[in-house]
Amino acid sequence: MLTRDEICTIYDAGPDAVINLVERLCEQMGQQQAQITQQQVQIAQLTERVSQLEAQLAANSRNSSKPPSSDGPGQRTRSLRTPSGKKPGAQVGHPGTTLTPVVTPDHIVRHAPRACTGCGSRLDQVLGAEQAVRRQVFDLPPLRLEVTEHRLISKQCPDCGTTSIGEFPATVRNHVQYGAGVKALAVCLNQEQLLPARRTCQLLGDLFGQPLAEGTLQSALAECAAELSEIESQIKRAITAAAVANFDETGCDVAGHRDWLHVASTTTLTHYAVHPQRGAAATTEIGTSLASLGVQSMMAGPPMRSLSAPMLYAMPTICVN
Repeated sequence: MLTRDEICTIYDAGPDAVINLVERLCEQMGQQQAQITQQQVQIAQLTERVSQLEAQLAANSRNSSKPPSSDGPGQRTRSLRTPSGKKPGAQVGHPGTTLTPVVTPDHIVRHAPRACTGCGSRLDQVLGAEQAVRRQVFDLPPLRLEVTEHRLISKQCPDCGTTSIGEFPATVRNHVQYGAGVKALAVCLNQEQLLPARRTCQLLGDLFGQPLAEGTLQSALAECAAELSEIESQIKRAITAAAVANFDETGCDVAGHRDWLHVASTTTLTHYAVHPQRGAAATTEIGTSLASLGVQSMMAGPPMRSLSAPMLYAMPTICVN
């Protein structure tokens, strides 16, 4: 910024000095105008980008096509159910379930008076008669593990003198181990009742006084999966052979990374599988490929559009825990 004295000095220097000053000022103004124009363009671009990011943050399963699994922990899916107008509890005509007395109870406890309610005399030595009024209590027996010890017996042949020794059952492989009942209960709690592994082991320890290691639970799960492998293959073959089937996938977190839970189902069969990918490549590797189906009910999306078979697009319902 020029001072008044500097401007007067340039003016006294003559017309050429004034012209040079004006030209420099015009050049500077042109450069500043170009810079302002460039900054205005950048501001507009950044404003648009901020708007896009804010829209992405605000998007959820209720106001966009995003699945419910992508909603954050603070967001809840709004129920689409409408009030039915019915009162809470069992409805008229519902069969219900209730306890009914049994003819032969496991235990009988007799309650006799100790003293006369009239005069207070002791009745310990007096014979009594059972009344018709009875009450039954249904309860659990004391929970404890039963230990079965397997022992081998050796026998000597009277004809040749050879000593033969019995064999342990094929399921008894270790010095100490859990039986089929404990492992079946652990698998049921973890897979059917959806208890986490740690809580499953804790519950069994609390109930039976014998802590179960998570590694034992994983071994039981692997053993159960191996036993059901043929049934799983039959389910997959039946689904892929069906005329109409439903397919879908939803994101899920496995060991800290993003995987996909795939479902393939018919009216009578359902198959779930977790895979790192989504789309046709995953279903092919899982064994529920869509190629052999005539009509499929599935979500429309780029991962599946490469298939040539005709499709009926729909939205199957999936519940993931």
